[in-house]
Amino acid sequence: MINGNIIKKRILIIGSNGMLGQRLTGYFSRMENIELKCSSVETESYIKNVDYCQVDITQKNFVKRLILDFFPDVVINAAAFTNVDQSETNKELAWKINVNGTENIALYCWTTDAHLIHLSTDYIFDGKSGPYSEDDKPNPICYYGRTKFASENSIRSSGVRFTIIRTNILYGITKFGRPDFVKWVIDSLINEKIIKIVTDQIGNPTYIDDLIVGINKIIEFKKEGVFNIAGKELISRFDFTKLIASFFNLNQKLIHPIITKELNQPAARPLKSGLLTLKAQLELGYSASSYLESFDYIKKELNL
Repeated sequence: MINGNIIKKRILIIGSNGMLGQRLTGYFSRMENIELKCSSVETESYIKNVDYCQVDITQKNFVKRLILDFFPDVVINAAAFTNVDQSETNKELAWKINVNGTENIALYCWTTDAHLIHLSTDYIFDGKSGPYSEDDKPNPICYYGRTKFASENSIRSSGVRFTIIRTNILYGITKFGRPDFVKWVIDSLINEKIIKIVTDQIGNPTYIDDLIVGINKIIEFKKEGVFNIAGKELISRFDFTKLIASFFNLNQKLIHPIITKELNQPAARPLKSGLLTLKAQLELGYSASSYLESFDYIKKELNL
């Protein structure tokens, strides 16, 4: 335990305006023993009253200035090009952000001996034999997955002290940006819109605040290596959507089942996926909320 009267841990969040970044910023800004710095590509921070700097991570000199000026103990890289389908049509930008940007961050984390915590994804796997452990062999089947696997490899070869966190189907409420999957389902069904949901994509959706607690434990215990941090139970997207509708007393008849190939999406999706979290449970004391518990937190936050 760090005594706040003696020293503060310096944490830099890169991608602080993103879905995860906003919640991370709120979480760490409330801690007295943390000196927090935030950065994203936007000109202003979505979260007010934080130390913020606009940074494009694809520009090495900007990253250099950001990290050397703040000299963090920990850098959390939550910045990424996450649009799976657009990654197929804008490969250059996806690579620049997800791979070159990560290389820049890793370089200056190595220079300052900062601990780099990097967010990755189950999309590095092919989805043929999930759920996956930290030791299973990656085999991405879409370009987004290839860029995220390449970013992991760039960190491994950089010499930096690192923790790679793999997660999947992140959900939870943020004030800015596009709604998460749960909020999208709620809004769609309240407005009596028919939604088509795939029955053949399996994963264990991750409540965003559970992920943040896991990140904090990694910092607290100074854990390095690869950790899966994800939800408690494997479930199809369709059944997860039905669970949301049931909990919030919404019309389940508006949820129509389809299979992934009917969507004709540019990018292939790993179907039988999900992540095993035994390592995080044993080494971090990680315990995911049940889906119903997380929905209850969301209900209170939305005042529904």
